[in-house]
Amino acid sequence: MPVRPAKRSATTAKSQPKADRPFAPGYGIVGAEEGKGLLPWAWVARKMNNCRTFWLATIHAGHGRPHVMPVWGVWLDDVFFFSTGRKSRKGQNLAANPACTITNDDGEEAVIVEGLATQAEDAAALERIAIAYKKKYKMDPRSMGEPIFRVKPSRVFGFVERTFPQSATRWKL
Repeated sequence: MPVRPAKRSATTAKSQPKADRPFAPGYGIVGAEEGKGLLPWAWVARKMNNCRTFWLATIHAGHGRPHVMPVWGVWLDDVFFFSTGRKSRKGQNLAANPACTITNDDGEEAVIVEGLATQAEDAAALERIAIAYKKKYKMDPRSMGEPIFRVKPSRVFGFVERTFPQSATRWKL
């Protein structure tokens, strides 16, 4: 009888991007083959799924300075989704420049996601996002009538404070 592969949840890691070490001179970060090893990509999915409130950094449309605010969001198939009002500072900033950074709320085991925010519009995807939001936050983000953004990571960093020089990891997607 053939063995079926385990069913993968949408909140687990979809891909296995190549991991290496971040470039950070002066911090004692060891080579990719040294230390306790590179963090697995599944660690990112676990940390993002277990986080309730994230920090979103955007670039102020009028002044070019950073703007950071907390947001709710969900991690599905290696992509981060969140909602914000079009007229909010975050919404205005993203309309002018979609570059953003999202972090979890855990400085001791930090995930930093860099990417471009685009509006999610696919009906099937929006339904999956709504299901994940309802499970996590007991609300449907579509009920606000505001955009739901999709941030496909271009670069992700993982830092574990207690093993930082040996386990600091970067993924380029």
